[in-house]
Amino acid sequence: MWNSPIHSCKLRDPLPIVHKYYQSGDLIIAAIIYQVFFLSNEITFQSVPSYDVLDQYLYLTHNYQHTLALAFAVKEINEHTGILPNITLGFQIATDNHEEITTYHLAMEFLSTKDKFIPNYKCNDQTNTVAVIGGPRSKTCLNMATSLCNYKFPQITYGSAPLKNDEIAALFVKWMFPVEMHQYNGILHLLLHFGWTWVGKVCFVEEDKERFIQNSLSMFTERGICFDFIESIPQMMYGNLAAEMVEEADKLYKVIMGSTVIAVILNAEITGLVALRLMIYALDSDNIPKERSTKVWIMTAQMEFTSLLVQRELPIDFLHGALSFAIQSKELTGFREFIQKRNPNAENGDGFIRDFWKDAFECSFSSDITDRNTDRTCTGEEKLESLSQSIFEMSMTGHSYSIYNAVYAVAHALRHLYSSKFKDGQRVDERRRKLFLQSLWQLHHFLQQVSFNNSAGEHISFGSNGELVTGFDVSNWLIFPNKSFLRVKVGKIEPMATPGNLLTISTKDIIWPHRFNQTLPLSICNEKCPLGHSKIKLEGKLSCCYDCKRCPEGKTADQMDLDDCLACLEDQYPNKDQDSCLQKIVIYLSYQEPMGSSLVIIAVFFSVVAALVLGIFIKNQDTPIVKANNRNLTYILLIALILSFLCTLLFIGQPDQVKCLMRQTAFGLIFSIALSCILGKTTIVVLAFMATKPASKMRKWVGKGLAISIVLSCSLTQLSICVVWLATFPPFPDSDMHSMAEEIVLQCNEGSTTTFYTVLGFMGFLTAVSFTVAFLARNLPDSFNEAKFITFSMLVFCSVWILFVPTYLSTKGKYMVAVEIFSILASAVGLLVCIFSPKCYIIILRPDLNTKEQLTKK
Repeated sequence: MWNSPIHSCKLRDPLPIVHKYYQSGDLIIAAIIYQVFFLSNEITFQSVPSYDVLDQYLYLTHNYQHTLALAFAVKEINEHTGILPNITLGFQIATDNHEEITTYHLAMEFLSTKDKFIPNYKCNDQTNTVAVIGGPRSKTCLNMATSLCNYKFPQITYGSAPLKNDEIAALFVKWMFPVEMHQYNGILHLLLHFGWTWVGKVCFVEEDKERFIQNSLSMFTERGICFDFIESIPQMMYGNLAAEMVEEADKLYKVIMGSTVIAVILNAEITGLVALRLMIYALDSDNIPKERSTKVWIMTAQMEFTSLLVQRELPIDFLHGALSFAIQSKELTGFREFIQKRNPNAENGDGFIRDFWKDAFECSFSSDITDRNTDRTCTGEEKLESLSQSIFEMSMTGHSYSIYNAVYAVAHALRHLYSSKFKDGQRVDERRRKLFLQSLWQLHHFLQQVSFNNSAGEHISFGSNGELVTGFDVSNWLIFPNKSFLRVKVGKIEPMATPGNLLTISTKDIIWPHRFNQTLPLSICNEKCPLGHSKIKLEGKLSCCYDCKRCPEGKTADQMDLDDCLACLEDQYPNKDQDSCLQKIVIYLSYQEPMGSSLVIIAVFFSVVAALVLGIFIKNQDTPIVKANNRNLTYILLIALILSFLCTLLFIGQPDQVKCLMRQTAFGLIFSIALSCILGKTTIVVLAFMATKPASKMRKWVGKGLAISIVLSCSLTQLSICVVWLATFPPFPDSDMHSMAEEIVLQCNEGSTTTFYTVLGFMGFLTAVSFTVAFLARNLPDSFNEAKFITFSMLVFCSVWILFVPTYLSTKGKYMVAVEIFSILASAVGLLVCIFSPKCYIIILRPDLNTKEQLTKK
């Protein structure tokens, strides 16, 4: 595939890769799986690296499952499926460390002749590598792509999801991980579901922190989520720099544990818990309040539980109640049995199992025991299922599931590529096989198009950018006293679902940290505003930190932590505590209530009195005092007063269409007739005295015709105004929702305010003219006219209606109607009493004065 001559320059062999696992096959799937934690100083290229560093390492026992997942997938494909008939798959697994040079070394070794590190030169067929699977660290994925993309070599990464800002890398790399934004969107919905608005975030490296701030932070802040801190874990340092690393870790620890946040997003990589566990239990916490040290950790899918041998005695109870994301997965049949059969004495080619076995069971193989090493001997018969989950997990983890699916994706892509090259049943000779191996760059197309259901029934396919199309499981961590744990699935994230269905979670199944006594923790900046209160922003603080204020009058807050108080519906009003709305009571001036019945009695009483006066005048119609000053006007005036008293009944009771049409028009028309009668009577008195003067021309105006003309003209004018009012915009029943806080007032809407005030204005005009004329005639002889009585009655009439205006405007509800009724009754009583009581006195009690001689003697 790559045949280039070796020139005379001599290449020095790099430090060998200690941990490898090789299984032969027609086609080889290579893998770089991070499993060994090397303890060495940083390679500075100032001196040749020493072989001593190869003996300074700690084994990540949990990551050995990733290796087993790959071996299990290859075993299934070779034994039980028809995906690659007549072709056997093999694999070559190696591990890198935290130094980038080892990843480059491995990437080039996969392109070299087996066991000979000669980049770009391959002289046998033992290394027919078709694809490389790498992870779970993001550095592993990125460094692997840096080397292999130059050769258009197919790659599948698992675990972390680095940025795909390199178009070339995006073509040749597939990601067993959804788009990063999907996971953050799921975390956002999880926070909103629990009402956690005050959170913290810890990233694995500074680059992750900066990427989150640039790309994702705004998504959280727009939904009301505030971050008290966004920090990154200090990077591993050795030698003289170790003290600096501890100092940085101590600062981070104090920031996290000193914060009031409860929910902390832990966006670390697979070894994130190794660093966090050391930090929590190794650093001083005396100055941290105990209640603040309990956090609900929200771990991203890049993380898994990993630990080192030196941490084995450290407790893990800080994870109790944590929530974690993982790639959606199902249990695979046969995987547990496959693991149980592992034996360090029987595995050929597995360069990991002996170191794994020694760290997992804390023993040494007999060949490794020296005088200084007297640990118990490993027999190889130890049972993996006897290990605590804090050492090794028997159930398949999310990363192992991704590796398993990655192997199957390569196998399916190879099948489609193979089918495109050879017809079914066609014999594949050596030449054709070599040509096939040289066309592996075409595998990218088939990897992108791959779509299948794995043995657990899960659908596997890649999106347009090469990312895995899948969702996330949400698990709840339960920690037991023996340092074992259980991850219980309590929900899932479906990135392609609608926002309302994106998160599915069973809150009742979640176990929270012990301190919260199984009540939902509140990760908020301050206590929620109680009912009847709303938030008020504090200057210089994040939006999640606020104070509370009482709702203003007329508004309520029926939920805690409202941004603003809400007004009740028009037919409702706030209760005393302003935390709910009550239904308003419908009121109107009814006949049943004391005030309404009292006004009815008064109106009927005075209408009867006016009718009695009318009867007295009709009975004594031929007496001089009745005949004086036009008795017909007197009768009309008394009838108008009777109707004035009775029209007040239209103002009492529930308003309806008929009452609303009649009440103001009847009041205006009746009072206009009464006032025009008074004006006519006063005018005739004035003209009569003017006509008594010698050679007066006024005699022709004195008579019944003038009085009737005044009454008719004034009454018809007011009637015309009322007709226009009713024809254009008449009054109608209405309800006043706003004047009274706790009541709805049924009332009549006057319709056209212009015509309504025109009616009142015309009445006011008649009143002013009548009062003026009566005032001018007040000094005429008392025995001959009633000018003084009319003047006094008009003074009472004007006083009542002048006082009516401020009183009416200062009252509300049904009391406004009562004020108007009282004003009508008072003004009518004033006219009745002031004008007719002196005459009734003479007619009834002093008939001797009711003679023509008495009226004319002056």
